[in-house]
Amino acid sequence: MPDHLCLSVRFLDGAFHGRADQGEPEWPPSPLRLFQALVAASAARWNERRVISHAAPALRWLESLPPPHIVAPATVQEAATGYRLYVPDNVGDIVGSAWSRGRDASIADYRTEKMVRPTRIADDEAALHYLWPLSDAAAGFEQHRETLFTAARSITHLGWGVDLVVAEASILTKAEAAQLFGRRWSPADEDASTALRVPRTGTLDELSRRHHAFLNRIQADGFAPVPPLATFALASYRSDSETPRAPHAIFALRQPDDSGYRAFDPVRRGLHVAGMLRHTASQPGLARSLGWSESEVARLVLGHGEARGEKHTPVVGPRFALVPLPSIEWRGAERKHSVGSIRRVLVTALGAADRESFSRFVRQLNGQELVDAKTKETAALLVRQPGLDSVAQRYLAESSTWASVTPVILPGYDDPRKLRKRLSATNAAALTAEEKNELVRKLDARVDHLLRKAIIQAGIPEPLARHADLEWRSTGFWPGAELVSRYSVPDQHRRFRRLHVRITWRTPEGQPLKVAGPICLGGGKHTGLGLFAAFPAED
Repeated sequence: MPDHLCLSVRFLDGAFHGRADQGEPEWPPSPLRLFQALVAASAARWNERRVISHAAPALRWLESLPPPHIVAPATVQEAATGYRLYVPDNVGDIVGSAWSRGRDASIADYRTEKMVRPTRIADDEAALHYLWPLSDAAAGFEQHRETLFTAARSITHLGWGVDLVVAEASILTKAEAAQLFGRRWSPADEDASTALRVPRTGTLDELSRRHHAFLNRIQADGFAPVPPLATFALASYRSDSETPRAPHAIFALRQPDDSGYRAFDPVRRGLHVAGMLRHTASQPGLARSLGWSESEVARLVLGHGEARGEKHTPVVGPRFALVPLPSIEWRGAERKHSVGSIRRVLVTALGAADRESFSRFVRQLNGQELVDAKTKETAALLVRQPGLDSVAQRYLAESSTWASVTPVILPGYDDPRKLRKRLSATNAAALTAEEKNELVRKLDARVDHLLRKAIIQAGIPEPLARHADLEWRSTGFWPGAELVSRYSVPDQHRRFRRLHVRITWRTPEGQPLKVAGPICLGGGKHTGLGLFAAFPAED
């Protein structure tokens, strides 16, 4: 069976006027909007203006499919273009009443100014594609194929009546579908930032009833309003430049007697706090309460993918991260927001972790004690915070700019070719200025490559990594952040370079793009290293 059914749409004027709820711009156009265009095209193609019969089986088959994947062309910022319309108000009865009394009146006097800002497509030749994987589709595609292809070719507009389009249907292999140009939007199991209307079983029948109601809206006893469409579903969509929203929980580190916060130095004691957290979370009693085996604890909590006694193998797949959170506090106009002590802990899941397992894990952690490995005494108490305070919000908010609170450990050697040795004092004298600049450029390119690799390894989509602006240095971007060499790091990461990093996320068109936290990058990211916080422009 073919891999994908693809419906492609090209806008003749390079603009789309459709709006979502509350008048917000809708992009990409919803699958429901495409389905309605198919229904209208079918009625026109087979001249079935009152009841759709010929295409009904094919349309019912299509509405039963799961939400499609969407490949949409890039758009120009909405505020860049626009125009005004003056729309007549629905006050014909007032004007008619004036006429009946012999008074002068004009419907032109009752108009409302309306600002129209269509979504402009950056490339007029680019197409909008809707993809249904046929391997997951119901049987009967070959039976409906010709009808769907003919109906698609009959579509004339998508959105407002002025949004003229040409459309076609095709069959694409998996490889051909992967080569389609544009930003990709995929249905998401959990809530994502974009919700689009999609057809479901019964949508065609209700559209037919609404059309019948429209044709009979003028009746002997008055006007009968047409009811709004209600038979559809909302599907969450995530673009390929949007990070998955990981489940998370915030715990306060309290004194053993719960008399106040228990504070730890993030530079010298951050790794110690992470160790206590991992030790507590991997205790046999907690594992038994969750019904976990020893191998599940090793994989989910400790990050060991190997069996006992074997060489360490990193976990491939979901795992939990227990991350100490340094407080970011206001220290006055001079120091602004500065990095302070660790008083909280973030527990999150990296990868496609089971949310029910994560929730049970979080419930079992509440009230657990952190025990100092040397003194064997209770160092702190874990108490879950019911909401997000200002400190936690710094790590979980949406922002286009993020800066590291703890150093990022690069996932590889930053100078495998020993270029830095050639720049040393004993060798640099033999180099010209151009040669030195070229060596520095190559070193910077290597660091840039490793940082983007770390972003992808953290589960952030590759388009985000490719288009991000990166800055790095040894000193912190946040006031209060120390030199990278002063932070405690695990032994296995000491041979790799550490850097403070600031990231500005951007769309493929170069516009700032807000990304939600938490963000942890590089080696040791599961224990609090490479931790980022939303960096405000005023700082």
